[in-house]
Amino acid sequence: MAAVVVAGLTSVWFLPVLCPDLRTAFDFSSLLSIHLSMCSNIHPSIHHFLILSFQCDPGEATKLLYDLLYTEPIKIVLMPGCSGVSTLVAEAARMWNLIVLSYGSSSPALSNRQRFPTFFRTHPSATLHNPTRVQLFQKWKWTRIATIQQTTEVFTSTLDDLEQRVKEAGIEISVRQSFLTDPAVAVKNLKRQDARIIVGLFYETEARKVFCEVFKEKLYGKKYVWFLIGWYADNWFKIKDPAINCTVENMTEAVEGHVTTEIVMLNPETVRGVSNMTSQEFLTALMSRLGGKNPEETGGFQEAPLAYDAVWALALALNKTVAPLKAKGRRLEDFNYNNHDITSEIYRALNTSSFEGVSGHVVFDAQGSRMAMTLIEQLQGGSYKKIGYYDSSQKNLSWFGNDVWIGAGPPADRTVVIEEYRFLSQKLFAAVSVFAGLGILLGIVCLTFNIYNGNVRYIQNSQPYLNNMTAVGCMMALAAVFPLGIDGHHVHRSQFPVVCQFRLWLLGLGFSLAYGSMFTKIWWVHTLFTKKEEKKEKKKQHLEPWKLYATVGVLLAIDFLSLMIWQIVDPLHITVEKFTKEAPKEDLDVLIQPLLEHCNSEKMNTWLGVVYGYKGLLLLLGIFLAYETKSVSTEKINDHRAVGMAIYNVAVLCLITAPVTMILSSQQDASFAFASLAIVFSAYITMVVLFVPKMRRLITRGEWQSEQQDTLKTGSSTNNNDEEKSRQLERENRELQKIIQEKEERVSALRNQLAERQALRNRRRPSTGQNQNHSAPPPSSQPDPKSLLPPPGYPNPTTDNHSLPPSFSNSSNLYPADSKMSRNHCHNSQIPLLYK
Repeated sequence: MAAVVVAGLTSVWFLPVLCPDLRTAFDFSSLLSIHLSMCSNIHPSIHHFLILSFQCDPGEATKLLYDLLYTEPIKIVLMPGCSGVSTLVAEAARMWNLIVLSYGSSSPALSNRQRFPTFFRTHPSATLHNPTRVQLFQKWKWTRIATIQQTTEVFTSTLDDLEQRVKEAGIEISVRQSFLTDPAVAVKNLKRQDARIIVGLFYETEARKVFCEVFKEKLYGKKYVWFLIGWYADNWFKIKDPAINCTVENMTEAVEGHVTTEIVMLNPETVRGVSNMTSQEFLTALMSRLGGKNPEETGGFQEAPLAYDAVWALALALNKTVAPLKAKGRRLEDFNYNNHDITSEIYRALNTSSFEGVSGHVVFDAQGSRMAMTLIEQLQGGSYKKIGYYDSSQKNLSWFGNDVWIGAGPPADRTVVIEEYRFLSQKLFAAVSVFAGLGILLGIVCLTFNIYNGNVRYIQNSQPYLNNMTAVGCMMALAAVFPLGIDGHHVHRSQFPVVCQFRLWLLGLGFSLAYGSMFTKIWWVHTLFTKKEEKKEKKKQHLEPWKLYATVGVLLAIDFLSLMIWQIVDPLHITVEKFTKEAPKEDLDVLIQPLLEHCNSEKMNTWLGVVYGYKGLLLLLGIFLAYETKSVSTEKINDHRAVGMAIYNVAVLCLITAPVTMILSSQQDASFAFASLAIVFSAYITMVVLFVPKMRRLITRGEWQSEQQDTLKTGSSTNNNDEEKSRQLERENRELQKIIQEKEERVSALRNQLAERQALRNRRRPSTGQNQNHSAPPPSSQPDPKSLLPPPGYPNPTTDNHSLPPSFSNSSNLYPADSKMSRNHCHNSQIPLLYK
């Protein structure tokens, strides 16, 4: 007579009946006896069972499998327990056309019909936990989780499935850690990477190791939630384990509040199933058979309803095959390892199974896995409390609402980061704004003064239109202080780019007007009054005002075009700078993320380099020109020394402030203080140096608007003109003396030449003739009066009120009447050489 492993014609075998997590054997003989006493309607060939129990060892299972296959009777169905053995047995069973039905295998890898074509299990796949976990993540609004797993196939497959499901739900796995035997490093990594919601996949013995490290790293409490597998013993954390060095109190503290998900292995409803027993009646009968043994210390106790329903599923399936086989003229007793038809009938019967068992409704999916509800529990006060159920097939969550948290509620899935914008100190902004406002008023006063007294000669000689431009430029630069201090505290972010434009244009054009007009004065003073001696005549040329205005216009046009190109090609926009997160002083699970708004563009550094380079060259050139013209005195631009002093101050402030503000750009208060105070000081110094002396002069000396009054005054203006004329005459006198000295040297040279010629002639002529020629007096001993006239352009000595030096006025006495020069030897045309 044929026999089967687990189910057959005359006997049933259990290949390991071991719970995969505890790895301890449990004898199901009493359980099956309870079952068989109520199986009067089952095929009689299944009434005899032989139960074999041993450790969950794939190697031992392989040996036993081959021993059973090659000994009588013939086996029809194999019923392994844990996942490791089921993987090996189910993959080999198809070679003998054997059906495999497991009651304790949860590995997701077994849900593969191509690899395991004849495999069924009443224990749902471990992946059935994952829909429940995802549902809880969404319920508590978590979008970031971490995982830690023991490196085994069942947990790796479960985690791969979880990763796919959370990805579809928009949840991120930020940290994924694994370990083989020692979880210390993995737990430290979780702590370092700020993991808050942690899914743990490991066996019970490794769970104790993990939570001992969790206690050491303080990775528990109100900030953390752990998700564990629910098929551990209820007191798993209280069991003394020599592999850890934590006390029971430490472990109890570390595991408090964790959540477990477990397949519903006992029907929660009071329903009589196919066995005519309710789940509670089944537990009562099972406890009586255990003889008072503690269920929490009994390995495989939780899987007992699954094993009971597995036998019922097999029995019902075998009963289903009787009629189809009989119709084909066959019986179960006709099965052999080459008979595929009987195997197909048993497969079809199991695949269509649907009945109420003590574990709930028993039905298999397309992969042969059990479809079941998931129980959700939470450890509260050292004991597990049911807080809900989840039916993944119906996507229905039954929530009891009795979940308890250490804090005010479910913790955040990460450290809550609060974005906090840094704004400018309003006190600083108000103080600088007051100074800027007063500076604008000062600029209005200076501009009004310059326009009102535009007819005064002293004001006219200072190029008042350029001074007006300077005042307007200073006021524009001061007005730029206000948008420079406006930030998100005052305007909406959408309006901030407009503020950026105001900053750039007011400051750029204000600088061009203020500094450009001063630079123009210094430039033309240097051009006209610092030439070499041979170009002194150009001093007398008239300085035309349009040249000054044209120079300012060129500088202003360059700035305008550069700013316009900048705004068209790469306009300014708002950017946000992030700083290092800061922890608040209070004990809160939050971090402060400081943010700072900036006006920026895509190539900001390039544009700033161009602008700063151009402005820097102008400042340096202005300093050079001011130094070169410090000793020049001219009436045409009578305030150029004051302009030079203003240029010194502006250049120094700008050259220092520009790099400092770039370095301090991340410190809004310091950056604003440096930039705004540099603008204020530059504007104040410029207006005070240029306009206050003019105001003081006109007030103290009474030089007011009327030109007639100005000419009647005997003030310093007339004295200055006389002093200038006197200095000019002295310079001309020195030049004339130099010319006379040169002519005297020329006359002496000519005399020497005449003497040499005379001596040569005396040698050639007879002495008598020579004496007669030389004894004759010259026709006239007086020089030609016309030859002694001064050169054109020089004043006549008889009419000039200013007497010439003696060396020049007595120059005619240098040529006495008895001189050897005569008409025969010195032509009159040589005399004017004295004045050339």
